[in-house]
Amino acid sequence: MTGLNHLTLADARRGLDKKEFTAVELVESHIKAVEQTRNLNAYMVESFDHARSQAHDSDQRLAKGEGRALEGIPVAVKDLFCTKGFLSTSCSKILKGFTPTYESTVTTNLFNHGAVMVGKTNMDEFAMGSANTTSCYGSVINPWRRKSDQKDLVPGGSSGGSAAAVASYSAMGALGSDTGGSIRQPGAFTGTVGIKPTYGRCSRYGMIAFASSLDQAGVFSRTVMDSALLLEAICGYDPKDSTSANVAVPEFSKAVGQSIAGKRVGIPKEYAQNLPADIKALWDQGIAWLTEAGAKPVDISLPHTKYALATYYIIAPAEASSNLARYDGLRFGQRVCDDGDSLDDMYEKTRQAGFGDEVKRRIMIGTYVLSAGYYDAYYMKAQRVRNLISQDFQQAFQDVDVILTPATPSAAFALDEKLDPLTMYLNDVYTVPASLAGIPGMVVPAGLSTDGLPLGLQLLGPMFGENTLFSFAHVIEQQAGFKLTPHHSA
Repeated sequence: MTGLNHLTLADARRGLDKKEFTAVELVESHIKAVEQTRNLNAYMVESFDHARSQAHDSDQRLAKGEGRALEGIPVAVKDLFCTKGFLSTSCSKILKGFTPTYESTVTTNLFNHGAVMVGKTNMDEFAMGSANTTSCYGSVINPWRRKSDQKDLVPGGSSGGSAAAVASYSAMGALGSDTGGSIRQPGAFTGTVGIKPTYGRCSRYGMIAFASSLDQAGVFSRTVMDSALLLEAICGYDPKDSTSANVAVPEFSKAVGQSIAGKRVGIPKEYAQNLPADIKALWDQGIAWLTEAGAKPVDISLPHTKYALATYYIIAPAEASSNLARYDGLRFGQRVCDDGDSLDDMYEKTRQAGFGDEVKRRIMIGTYVLSAGYYDAYYMKAQRVRNLISQDFQQAFQDVDVILTPATPSAAFALDEKLDPLTMYLNDVYTVPASLAGIPGMVVPAGLSTDGLPLGLQLLGPMFGENTLFSFAHVIEQQAGFKLTPHHSA
């Protein structure tokens, strides 16, 4: 044990109740950890004074026996969520200086359960990226290093700052968002547990939109139980979000540790193609672990999976081009305008200066596929393929309870590798299908690559089947025994 910041969330909560330490002491240990890991560039806002005030209030409630589920627990929040009184820029220059006067629903839920915010985390600009290299605040560095060299590695994107914060012990948990894998891929790259719940489980009110039919809030932690506790806090129906699902939220923590004996786990043959040897070996090991625990592997097919990546990169940019049209220099963030400029001049200069290259690329792709003459050929066809991908999963879940797949096609790579955009898009190949189908997906650290980097296994469940994911994920966690500490941690 090296400090309070190395406790699990569940253990910290028990320690607070037993008065082994105070919430102020707990948050101070995490503030020190944030300071010690600034080289990772995981945070773009440090809210230390606010955290100390929240922790002081938590201590008062704990003294009265009124502690809530996350009372006094230090967390980090992805910069994509609007937080009242704190910069919320989605790490884009076009939202420079934007400080909301309101709180997103998921952060409201988090704070209503007692959580303490130590800071806002760095991310790919408007959540567009798979490496956390497109932020206007600079790249986030993965706390892990390869055995073969000492190059700085990416933490994955777009929630790389949140993943790096949890992996480096500067936060016990963190909020992230997942549009095409932005929680699950960085979870796999940093050796953390990450879950994207069913689309609609969490409110999108106060989330800065990228692709509205795909965006979903989720959480990072270092254990499956901690993820269950965090997810319980942020889920729930919200009348302020028309896509919010009015479905009861189970106690996910009660599913952790439940037996999976007799359950069926689907193994999709399409995911076995072109797998590196170490990832294939880990996938086989995962199947063996679940079989030893009493689950039955079942071979399944998801025939339209091969079209998922192309479908995603039509639908997501199309929605992005529509959502980002609101940033024109009039209502939010920065404005670039010279004397004598027309309104069109101001729009053009503001967007030219405000958006990064990757965002401009996706806006142009989206505008193209939505344009007259191409709408039916690209966008509507992609929507029909999306429906077929969703039907594949519905068919599969008639025969199995959960699906096990690899999480990523590789371990974390160096900042100066995979600079080509098309190569970068392939990082999402195993996570995008679940996003298009709106089903929950979860990544659990399960082993190391041949170069000593974390690798994860992905579990997919039917709509609102998060409980099943937690019971399976706990088995993998117990069997893998993944307790390694990254090279750069506090």
